[in-house]
Amino acid sequence: VAVGIATFIGMVMGAVAGYYGGIADRLIMRFVDVMLSIPSFFFILAVIAFVGPSIWNIMIIIGITSWMGVARLVRAEFLTLKSREFILAARAIGASDMRIILRHMLPNSLAPVIISAVLGVASAVLLESSLSFLGLGVQPPMPSWGNILTAGKANIEIAWWLSVFPGVAILITVLSYNLLGEGLRDALDPRLWERR
Repeated sequence: VAVGIATFIGMVMGAVAGYYGGIADRLIMRFVDVMLSIPSFFFILAVIAFVGPSIWNIMIIIGITSWMGVARLVRAEFLTLKSREFILAARAIGASDMRIILRHMLPNSLAPVIISAVLGVASAVLLESSLSFLGLGVQPPMPSWGNILTAGKANIEIAWWLSVFPGVAILITVLSYNLLGEGLRDALDPRLWERR
C-alpha cells in the first residue's frame, strides 16, 4: 500500500512537472528538493509521534515520504517523450493534454516506474521493520519482523534464533526484491537489448 501511494503521487507530480514545464516544473522540483533534504526516517518518526503508531498510519506516512524518486523518473521520461514524433502528431490532430498524458506518455514511461516500485517495496520493508523494532511501527499483537526482533532481543544469549531468523527473513526479502528490480531493469531496458 505504501509503495502504491508513493508511486501514484510520484507519477502525478512527475507527469505535471514534465509535461507542462515552466512554473509548474520549477515549483514541483523545488518541493521535491525540499522533501529530499529532510531525512525521511526522522521525519517519519516525528509524524508518528503526533499521529500515533498503527499499520495504516505507517503505510500512509511511508507512501507520502517516498514519492520523490518516482516523480523525478516520470519527469525525466516525460521530458524526453515530449519532443517525440508521436506526441507531436497527437497534438497536431487536436488530442487533449489529458489524452496525450494518459494514452501516449504514461504507458511509455512505465518501465522505470515499475522498477522503482519493486525496489521501493524493499525500502518499505526495511523502514517498517526499523520502526517496529523501535516500538514506533506496527504494534503488538499484529505481527511484524521488527516486533519479533524486539521480542527476541531480551533473550538473545539463550535463544539466539528468536532474533536471527527474523533478521534472515528480512535480509532474504529485501535481497529478493532488489534482485527482482535489477532483473526487471535488465528485461525492460531497450538499451541493454542491443548488447545481447
